[in-house]
Amino acid sequence: MKLLLFVVFSFIGINLNASNIKEIDENYAKKMKGVSFHENCPVSLSDLRIVTIKHLGFDDNIYFGDLIVHKDVAFEVSLIFQELFEIKYPIKQIMPIEKYNGDDFESIEADNTSAFNCRKAEGSNKYSKHSYGKALDINPIENPYVYKNGTTSHKGSIKYLVREENDKSNENKAVLTSSSKAVLIFKKYGWKWGGDWKNTKDYQHFQK
Repeated sequence: MKLLLFVVFSFIGINLNASNIKEIDENYAKKMKGVSFHENCPVSLSDLRIVTIKHLGFDDNIYFGDLIVHKDVAFEVSLIFQELFEIKYPIKQIMPIEKYNGDDFESIEADNTSAFNCRKAEGSNKYSKHSYGKALDINPIENPYVYKNGTTSHKGSIKYLVREENDKSNENKAVLTSSSKAVLIFKKYGWKWGGDWKNTKDYQHFQK
């Protein structure tokens, strides 16, 4: 199946070399253990992959960042972010959650796009999809988690509670709505978007 996808996407001109997929090696595993990964996590480190992503920054320069995801979605994630790059969807930064000691709040405050983090879901005792490496949060300041009462936990996100895309700045171009090309790309690959949730909204969140 992966070979078939490679042939198809090569034929239509998508550059698969823009992303690199690697296993978690011993050195990187040391960074994760006790931070984003714990012994009781629902997946093992051997189930995870590092996907190096090429992306357009808010300053219009090109950057590379690492996303940690489940091996079953790693190839797909590389394709999705290649398409995001091609439509010039801007991303502030992409850093593994270890840079923020596994602290989701601090990662969001830095407007950091990330994926794997072994933690419980917001307001739940169940593991988040992030704990399985099958969810990611993209541009979380511009795309906040919004509670039922319409508030958010991050001051920088307050001005984005009114959802509107425009071309005035890359920050505003990063805002995701139901008609965003970026959202439609994720959905094309079968990913669900937190902006479609009925009560709370998690505009940054995509999961498979």
